[in-house]
Amino acid sequence: MSRILVVDDEPYLADLVATALRYEGFETAIAPTGAAAVVMTASFGPDLIVLDVMLPDVLGTEVCRRIRAAGAEIPVVFLTARDATEDKIGGLTAGGDDYVTKPFSLEELIARIRAVLRRTKRAEPDSGLLSFRDLVIDEDAYEVRRDGALLDLTPTEFKLLRFLVVNAGRVMTKRQILDHVWEYDFGGNDGVVQTYISYLRRKVDAVDPPLIHTVPRVGYILRLPREA
Repeated sequence: MSRILVVDDEPYLADLVATALRYEGFETAIAPTGAAAVVMTASFGPDLIVLDVMLPDVLGTEVCRRIRAAGAEIPVVFLTARDATEDKIGGLTAGGDDYVTKPFSLEELIARIRAVLRRTKRAEPDSGLLSFRDLVIDEDAYEVRRDGALLDLTPTEFKLLRFLVVNAGRVMTKRQILDHVWEYDFGGNDGVVQTYISYLRRKVDAVDPPLIHTVPRVGYILRLPREA
């Protein structure tokens, strides 16, 4: 799991970006200032930094220079509301690896992050495999196996299971699942999540131990059964 440090003094935006990245399987942390970013680079050990240029204490370009001067070769994706060519050149000259102008779509930002991680060889292994115990998802072959047996999943079931595996050990709410798997608002009708969870259970949990569990009034989690 790649670690992403999000540096932005706008709490709502920072949380939005961090949450979207967690949905995509990244581990995230947030720093509200340049000084905090330098400290957290050492303590959190990110694989990539999403860095706002306009911070309250110091410019993001200066933060990037300080991180580079400390010997950390961590890729940086700059965020800024300024799109002048000289600003972009300044950010890249400071050691940035890419530059995203506000406002931006989360899909674009995530795609840029993945591209930078691939270029800098800090991405997760390119095997295309995700696994939890004897459950293996081969994203390249678009196959799922449990205890070696191939499971026949629909595209939606595949996407739902992938989301649960990426977030194994974490309780995912129905709203989180809707937002990530279906990617649009069902108008409060979250019964579709329960329906597809039941479909998955029939296929994934046809052998022991069961892996998909319900957390009443909260959501669902992929984990081993708890001992009585």
